[in-house]
Amino acid sequence: MITATGVVKKYSDEVAIGPLDLTIPVGGITALVGPNGAGKSTLLTMIGRLLGMDEGTIEVAGYDVARTDSKDLAKIVSILRQENHFVTRLTVRQLVGFGRFPYSRGRLTTADEELISRAIDFLDLRDLEDRYLDQLSGGQRQRAYVAMVPAQDTAYVLLDEPLNNLDMRHSVQMMQHLARAATELGRTIVIVLHDINFAGHYADRICALKDGQVVAVGTSDEMMTDDVLTRVFDSEVEVVDGPRGRLAVYY
Repeated sequence: MITATGVVKKYSDEVAIGPLDLTIPVGGITALVGPNGAGKSTLLTMIGRLLGMDEGTIEVAGYDVARTDSKDLAKIVSILRQENHFVTRLTVRQLVGFGRFPYSRGRLTTADEELISRAIDFLDLRDLEDRYLDQLSGGQRQRAYVAMVPAQDTAYVLLDEPLNNLDMRHSVQMMQHLARAATELGRTIVIVLHDINFAGHYADRICALKDGQVVAVGTSDEMMTDDVLTRVFDSEVEVVDGPRGRLAVYY
């Protein structure tokens, strides 16, 4: 379980996130949604301790993220941010291997190599594993970065806009991979998404943020309604029943 209690991040006297109180249960996919500037990425990076908070506490699986040793926290929670600065002379396999650093400290074992191969297969990167990153498309590189996360083999996975640079087909495949990771591997996945329809279709729970506050939390069915989405996005939204679930239509 992830719990955030009284969490505040101040950027200035006029700009702040929080105070936030949120509980994310174990298992499944929880999507963080909301308009630009709502605080989604800030919350995610505070949970992953890539950004400090000014007030409050965050716990992941009972561990206080502000107090837990980095080596121990990296075995509990993995995070992928939007900004990925790739080194061109790395191959896909070498990049994915960085996910094993909390365990191997750079000396990969046979067990590490097996987990790297499993992550590469999980993201359908086998044909690309020996290619250098600068030889890949933006979408292929994005999949390679995401593959580092299952290679790290943590129970909690945090992903900030993993669909960036992916076309529609690969976005669907990525969400299918993550859904499999949640169900087959028992992962707890927290993901920032801009597309509310991807959240509604693949997430088990949706947390909506607006102006630095949590304004609504619930199951996908509870959140995919005209009233909730219109209030969150300040735009008229109609939710219709599609052949595979509810869809939000903007006006």
